[in-house]
Order: sequence, then structure tokens, then C-alpha cells
Amino acid sequence: MMENSGYLGHIRIKSDLLRQCLSEFIGTLILVLFGDSILAVVILGKIGSAGAVAVPLGWGLGLMIGIAVSGGVSGGHLNPAVTIAFATVGKFKWRKIPAFLASQYLGGFAAAALVFFVYEGAFENFDGGFRSVIGENATAHIFATYPQEFVHTGNGLIDQILGTFLLMIAISAIIDDKNMNIAQGLQPLLIGLSLTAIINCFGFNCQASLNPARDLSPRIFTAMAGWGIEVFSFRNYNWFWVPVIGPHIGAVIGVWIYRLMIELHWPADSYDFDQSVNNFKGSAFGSLERDFNVEMKNVEVTDAKQ
Repeated sequence: MMENSGYLGHIRIKSDLLRQCLSEFIGTLILVLFGDSILAVVILGKIGSAGAVAVPLGWGLGLMIGIAVSGGVSGGHLNPAVTIAFATVGKFKWRKIPAFLASQYLGGFAAAALVFFVYEGAFENFDGGFRSVIGENATAHIFATYPQEFVHTGNGLIDQILGTFLLMIAISAIIDDKNMNIAQGLQPLLIGLSLTAIINCFGFNCQASLNPARDLSPRIFTAMAGWGIEVFSFRNYNWFWVPVIGPHIGAVIGVWIYRLMIELHWPADSYDFDQSVNNFKGSAFGSLERDFNVEMKNVEVTDAKQ
């Protein structure tokens, strides 16, 4: 394929960082667009209990598609917590962090705006134009995460740390070639399913944000689009920071736990690793092979007698 294709070849971006930022922007937009849209369908459509299945699956598929679109260019972080966590273990350059985070937050904001405008009529039908954060007709939680009444701030923070810790452990293992050596084309699917599983298990308390760009950017949009300052002043300004700080803490802990307990301990000599694999194969299949040989000998003896 020719590098330049007609007049489009002249607009090809040559800066690696700019291409990566565009990739993170569109990938995060896709993730949040899918996630917020499925929440809009469930809440505005009053789907009920079916949402317990639809919402985690929608977010997981959104992450899968977002990584599939952006992964080959930027790595498909789509999450500020993931980007900074990778930087702490030397897998990402610190100087790129501001550009990546800006792209991710802008992608989340654009996605929230798109969801709002696509479902504007549904919002009007649901709440009559009265945008509320709490109450029977609350719709702010379509865009950002809010806790159950019985979940206090500390509990919510632990919830966010634990959920993002699990997500980061899963991501680290899935992309580690020395572990299960998962094919690159399958990695978006498995990471998306990991998110689905975590939301299923830890979405009850406070909607399992696990991603500051998925929460803070849409929250800012709702403040501008009619919900007002209450999206931040909720619980006397003692909540909005939880889905931002919690994921960062959890992701850093997760990436370091994987590094210290798994990644650092692969045999330095590939021969040692091959030997351990061969020993496993021998123990697992050796007895089967012996049984097969014995059986074949018995057959041969029987045939000879006949």
C-alpha cells in the first residue's frame, strides 16, 4: 500500500504523540459512549432488573471495542489511572502523561455530550426538563457515579480502590507475553470481559467507576447541561473526588502487586522455563502415555494368541 493516497496523504499526522492522543481520544469516547448509552437506555427506558445484566455487558463491550480501535496506536489505555500506573513501573513515559490524560478526559466529555443530545427527547419525557441528582427522577447517574444511601465515603473509596486493583491485575496479566501469551487480537475481548465481571461483582455500592475519565468528564458536562453544581456539592463535596482518586490508588497498587508477585519472577533463563514446562507436561501426560503403551501391548498379545 502506498504511504500517500492522493490528497489524503498530505494530512497524515507524522507526530507519534499526536497520533496516540487522537487514538486515546476516540477510544475513550467509544468506551464512555457505549457505557453511558446503556445506562440511558436502562434508566430512561425503565428497564428494571434486566439492567443488572445489560449495564456490565455494555461497559465491557464498549471497552473491548475502544481498545480494538486504539490499541495498535496508543496501547488503548482509555483510563488515566491505567496510564499513570504503567508509568510508575516504567512501561509508559512520564512526559506523555499530560497529553494522554487530556485526550482521555476530552473523549469522556465528548461522549457524555453525544449521549445527552441523542437521548434529549427521552430525558424530557422522563423528567420533564427538571434535571436532578437524587430522587425518583434522578438522571445524573447516567453520566457519573453516585453511591447508594447506605454507602459512606470511606466505604466507597475502598470499593473503587479494590475494583480498579482487580482491573489492573487483569490487564497486566492479559498483556504479559511471558504469562499465558494471549494472542493480541484476543486481549481487547478479555480485558472487556474483566471489566464486565468487576462491574457485576462491585457495581452495587457506587456503580464501579474504575476510571476517572469515565466519571469526572461526564460529571463536568452534567454541571454545564442543567444538573448544576449539585453534581459536585453532593454530600457536601465529599463524594465527587472518590471515583477520581480511588481508581488511581487501586491501579498503582494493582500494577505493582502484579510486578512484585508475578512479573519479576519469570525465570531469567528461558531453558529453566522450558524445563519447568516440560516437567509439567511429563507429569501430566506421562502416565497417560504409559497406560496407552501398556494397552497397546495387551492388544498385541491378544492378537498373537488369536
